[in-house]
Amino acid sequence: MKPPARFWLIRHAPVSEEARAILYGTMDVALCPESLASAAPLCRLLAARLPHPATWIVSPLSRTRLTAEAIFAAGYPVTEPAVEPALIEQNLGAWQGLVHAELPARLAAPAHAFWPLAGAERPPGGETMTDVISRVGAALDTLAERHAGADIVIVGHGGAIRAALAHALGIDADTALSFSIQNLSLTRLERHPHAWRVISVNELPEG
Repeated sequence: MKPPARFWLIRHAPVSEEARAILYGTMDVALCPESLASAAPLCRLLAARLPHPATWIVSPLSRTRLTAEAIFAAGYPVTEPAVEPALIEQNLGAWQGLVHAELPARLAAPAHAFWPLAGAERPPGGETMTDVISRVGAALDTLAERHAGADIVIVGHGGAIRAALAHALGIDADTALSFSIQNLSLTRLERHPHAWRVISVNELPEG
């Protein structure tokens, strides 16, 4: 029997105030320099907590790569991350760049309580959260098969981590959107031969 693949999922550091004012989705927005500087203690705790050796993976967006670099600078052995496009944030299509107040009039269904749109809502030219669950789940299955028995650290996005939980637990998009995934929090999953197991969600390492 194959040993489990162990996933360590970290949401990137906070983005800039300008980015938080809009729906940014897959836009390559900047991190907040002040927030990243103030997060240095948490990066040190993550650097001490995360396993090594491990395979590191980031999305194509710079906010995940820069967060990984901050964890390396905080004491984790420098590792070259692989880039996995399937782990990118939800694509909000034509709605990307809108200020939040402009979105409600465009929705076909009421917004989710904890996300700007419901799990089945499809932005023009974009993805539903259900789509995100499908692509993230397929990527995790492939990574689990490729790295059975190993540790995989993924610096990713809130939407993609919620999608990973949905895939692991077999829940729908609206249920997954109720998970709180804070910046620089740690979510841990294991892929066993016949099932996924959730070890922790939205964990903030403590010193």
